[in-house]
Amino acid sequence: MIAASVKRMWDDDAASRKLGMELHAAADGEARVTMRVTSDMVNGHGMCHGGYLFLLADSAFACACNSPGPVTVAAGGDITFVASARENDVLEAVAIERTVYGRSGVYDVTVSRPTDGRVIAEFRGRSRVLRS
Repeated sequence: MIAASVKRMWDDDAASRKLGMELHAAADGEARVTMRVTSDMVNGHGMCHGGYLFLLADSAFACACNSPGPVTVAAGGDITFVASARENDVLEAVAIERTVYGRSGVYDVTVSRPTDGRVIAEFRGRSRVLRS
């Protein structure tokens, strides 16, 4: 299921869509987004550049924190790179709401390679609901 608030946001998110990301689910503070690593995303070591991993995790985070409805933005985010991804790997980012307090929230996102279950990165995002 994809919340209507996220569908509207996703439809206007050219950055995520132009990188080939696909939104599979976004509701109740959770989201799942996938992306195939292309040759344009690989660094000089033959690995997916960390910036693309961050962007994938951030996109899933955005979908999760916007799924309840109010417009929500990132207040910060950190990522830990666990393993490398290579060209043609399909990566999956699963975001989960950990806590919401006032207008703020904390979300965890695991980026993995579904073909072997390998965790590629762990991301923690902090959100803030904008005032109407």
